[in-house]
Amino acid sequence: MSLPDTIAPTLSGALTARGYNTLTAVQNAVLAPETLASDLLVSAQTGSGKTVAFGLAMANTILEDELRFGDAGAPLAMIIAPTRELALQVRRELEWLYADTGARIASCVGGMDIRTERRALERGSHIVVGTPGRLRDHITRNALDMSQLRAIVLDEADEMLDMGFREDLEFILGEAPEDRRTLMFSATVPKPIAQLAKRFQNNALRITVQSETSQHADIDYVAMPVPPHERDHAIINTLLYYDSQNSIIFCSTREAVKHMASRLSNRGFAVVALSGELSQAERNNALQAMRDGRARVCVATDVAARGIDLPNLDLVIHADLPTNPDTLLHRSGRTGRAGRKGTCVLVVPFSRRRSAERLLHMAKLDAQTVPAPSIAAVQAKTNERILNAEVFNQPVEEEYQELLKALAERYTPEQIATAFLNREVASYPAAEEVSDAPVHPVGGKKPRSDRFEKGDRYERGERRERGEPGERFDRNARFDGVWFSVSAGRKHRADPKWLLPLICKAGDVSKRDVGSIKIFDNETRFEIAASKADEFRQSVAERGTGEKSLVIRTAVTGAGGDAAARESRGSFKPRSDKFKEGGFRDGHKSDKPRDFSRGDDFKKDGFKKGGKKSEGGGYSKKRRGE
Repeated sequence: MSLPDTIAPTLSGALTARGYNTLTAVQNAVLAPETLASDLLVSAQTGSGKTVAFGLAMANTILEDELRFGDAGAPLAMIIAPTRELALQVRRELEWLYADTGARIASCVGGMDIRTERRALERGSHIVVGTPGRLRDHITRNALDMSQLRAIVLDEADEMLDMGFREDLEFILGEAPEDRRTLMFSATVPKPIAQLAKRFQNNALRITVQSETSQHADIDYVAMPVPPHERDHAIINTLLYYDSQNSIIFCSTREAVKHMASRLSNRGFAVVALSGELSQAERNNALQAMRDGRARVCVATDVAARGIDLPNLDLVIHADLPTNPDTLLHRSGRTGRAGRKGTCVLVVPFSRRRSAERLLHMAKLDAQTVPAPSIAAVQAKTNERILNAEVFNQPVEEEYQELLKALAERYTPEQIATAFLNREVASYPAAEEVSDAPVHPVGGKKPRSDRFEKGDRYERGERRERGEPGERFDRNARFDGVWFSVSAGRKHRADPKWLLPLICKAGDVSKRDVGSIKIFDNETRFEIAASKADEFRQSVAERGTGEKSLVIRTAVTGAGGDAAARESRGSFKPRSDKFKEGGFRDGHKSDKPRDFSRGDDFKKDGFKKGGKKSEGGGYSKKRRGE
């Protein structure tokens, strides 16, 4: 298929040299005859080829049917991007696209030397690319002449408004000549974007390219439910299972990025971290490490990752769930580009399953629910990759032929295979132990019959029988053991299916050495055979649980759990029989959270906040002063 005739000839040659045989949907749309002289409001997702699209769209406007630009002076076109990474990426794309036109392209972005940028503007440019704040700085300092502008492009306009650049954008657009073309590209067109377009564009044509769902057709979405304390293990095993050339992991905070990057580095992964605290030089070094292969995993926050473009990015992992569907789509759009398949994994703590379902529903995405890869699954994938390695099909260089013969004469095939295998296996970090926890589909309703299956979350409004202090899983009714506790309870999605392997591994005991397991709100009590208790205690002290958030200690109050621990510190006696239901059982207080934190005498007087007595006794739910 040939390229459209509406493309400027010098740009058409650059596209052909770059290997373009056809254009993407958004690129074809902006080159339609009716769009060539119009203002445009284009809805297009990240990865749809919009940088080349607006480069093609503005070409005839700024070249004016010429093959090459004349001498550089005041810029003829301006591209505004939300982040310096995206702005610099746009500049790189335009440099090869306009290579045969003699274009001089300047960049003006935050974090770079403003004096160097000013000198570049003084020497003259045909196209300037920058971020809103820095462009405004140059305009107010009279370093950037706007008088000759023929086209302005707003790339990712919705992102710029979300980041608080509305005032800067309005200032820049207000300083530009009224007869210029204005091209707005945005993943979505919310009301603020529509208002901006109405104010600063002239009869703009609206172009919508593909739905968000079809735009992500080359991305396989995977939901991976995990116990909260096993999130990092699941991510490690996922990286090993897919073994992508480049991967990116999204975390919600800088601290989370630090933690994840440190943990992966300690496990032997080549990893870089991107967060807002890095200098521009550090960010550039990190991205370059990903591009040249020195690193294969990038851990980043949403803000720090905006605008970055990593080659051969086949795997996106959401270590922390996105807060909204737009963020999910924007994160995930880093992969599955240019016809290349990608995988997006949402790591879903058990307690966030409903949130993940809502997120996928709002984004109109379907995800396959799978458990975290086990050690066996990772090993099987590694074995498959080794057996099918390309190295077996590569010929030996002529200079190594003699060495090849010497190896074949000295060693047996098994010895050579063993040496190769040992070297290959040593290059992979070790997989982590993950529990065989039950997995329910994320995005679909469960059958009613398994709504109370152990290990699954209780639905809203469903409770255990009142007065029952904790769920008990009797492994041996006549077990003679010593009670211990672990700091994971019902609120942490505790379940014997993953607790039992953790206990056995931490204490170096077998399953038959573990007796009853009782799960409370904030902790779990379990029995260890009396003959193994001392060894168990010593092993836990030496090994720990492998997770900072989980602590095993001797249960001072035996099997009593949260409630007994509180009663051992003192508790209120019931005032009357009407408080027995749901409050105390056989002289022991339920571990159901108390409704009030004040003493019985205070409640008995029936005061509400604000000092007035409520009619029914107890606290009124009205706020103070109402």
